[in-house]
Amino acid sequence: MKSLLSIFVLFLLLSAGTLQAQQQYTVDGQTYNLNTEVEGTLTLLWNTVNGEYRYFSKKDNDIVELKNTKQNGDYQEEYKETLKQQTSDAAVSTEKVKLTLPSLHDFFATYNKKKDPNFNETEKSIDLEFRLGAFAGVSNSIFTGNPTNALQPVAGIDLELIDAVKLKRHAMVLRFKQTFESSDYKYTASQLSLNYRFKFVKTPKFDAFVNCKFAALTFSKREITYVSESNPPTVITENSSGSDFNAPVTFGIGADYKVGNGYITFNYNDIVGLNVESNDEFPVDFTLGYKFNL
Repeated sequence: MKSLLSIFVLFLLLSAGTLQAQQQYTVDGQTYNLNTEVEGTLTLLWNTVNGEYRYFSKKDNDIVELKNTKQNGDYQEEYKETLKQQTSDAAVSTEKVKLTLPSLHDFFATYNKKKDPNFNETEKSIDLEFRLGAFAGVSNSIFTGNPTNALQPVAGIDLELIDAVKLKRHAMVLRFKQTFESSDYKYTASQLSLNYRFKFVKTPKFDAFVNCKFAALTFSKREITYVSESNPPTVITENSSGSDFNAPVTFGIGADYKVGNGYITFNYNDIVGLNVESNDEFPVDFTLGYKFNL
């Protein structure tokens, strides 16, 4: 367990090292803790508020929020008009500017370079987020014996780490999964695993991803009942338990759908494994859950 946690903690420390300090600003009577993405004649401020990205433009002592409201299914792109007004003293086009941190960063840096020859562009920051969720489902535990191919209830917790700026299609997940015994298969397992996810579909409302479990620590217990070859035959029940730390390299797929300030998440887990043996049954490992931004 120490090895598994050390890997995850090291990843967090390396990622968190580039975070920028936040400052408080008051905009239209509302106080926000904002990150500084670009600082210059025109300063770009941002943060996520209740799971929603918010961007602000600061010139002199005036701070204006950059908005893109939706009416009748169409985005109004008010932020472009705001930027036009604030940069009217320099020829910088807003036509291709998107309301995303990388696009706004480039626009603000271009304007500041025109206004100040000594402007030094800051490195594009990251947007490090944690998401915590719970899930439940069923599994036929194909990477164990399971002679009757029995379905077992499962439940657990996910802690997901994402960077919505530089690595928006990638995520690391620390997962705890508990497998409960069923009437037909007396097997239980508690597993702590590290997972990598690649989001091959990425939209504001929906993500679809491939999940790779590359390290796992498992504590398991099994009850085995069999008939001895003695005369007369007798029924013998044996209990075995143990722990195992390995690199299973199993793959699954999943999807997240944004609802309110969180996400409904569906996973089809452990469809195939490269470094573990299955019992050759068709994999059934489905979980449904909900996660939210910390």
